[in-house]
Amino acid sequence: MTSINEPRVAIVTGAASGIGLAIGQRLAAEGAVVAVFDRNGDGAREAAAGIEAAGGKALGLEVDVTDRPRIEAAVAEVVGRLGPPLVLVNNAGRDSFVPFLEIDVEHWHQVLEVNLTGTFHCCQVVLPHMLEARWGRIVNISSSSTHSGVPRMTAYVSAKSGVIGLTKCLALEFGRKGVTVNTIPPGFVDTPMLRAADAAGRLNMEAAIKTTPVGRAGRPDDIAAACAFLCRDEAGYITGQVIGVNGGRNT
Repeated sequence: MTSINEPRVAIVTGAASGIGLAIGQRLAAEGAVVAVFDRNGDGAREAAAGIEAAGGKALGLEVDVTDRPRIEAAVAEVVGRLGPPLVLVNNAGRDSFVPFLEIDVEHWHQVLEVNLTGTFHCCQVVLPHMLEARWGRIVNISSSSTHSGVPRMTAYVSAKSGVIGLTKCLALEFGRKGVTVNTIPPGFVDTPMLRAADAAGRLNMEAAIKTTPVGRAGRPDDIAAACAFLCRDEAGYITGQVIGVNGGRNT
């Protein structure tokens, strides 16, 4: 396995389970020191303990990405205990399956606050450390739902579309300062959130697999592999890009 070039500190949000957990584990396996951020504090600490048990170095912190003061405090703790974060993976998110005319303003704001504004908060708090080092990697996890839209997922798709726009703007603004910013819109990936949606009848996993060209659901490790590459030195000429990892469902 190719490793990242230096043991840099990486923050991964929403990393207690699913895609975020796989990303944290992969970055640690490649030599990064990983700070696991998750609103589930016990889950974050358990994920960090698992990384350390596998030979890596990690720190688990309870962080809600809608809470700006908590993000600032957690990043300060990362700097004090691990060093300045030079890799940021914004993975924390929440889904939304509500018919458009039934979306109330509170729900709309909640979905945008987690998926889009949370990404904004983390980027703004972490970027100064990257600028000081003149090196940084930001990977924002968006969604393949932004390619075509999805009925009854208006709030979610709107928020994730905003993440793609944010990614492109940051890439242009900070490219000359050594920071790359890319986004991965995962396709149909087998995660606890997806399983819950399937169990609730909000989607049909079997039908989705049948329409996926590679013939299977994605795995969290599929996303983690692409993310890890984008965090390496050799990916320094890739920025502002939407790197689809979707089994061919969107081309």
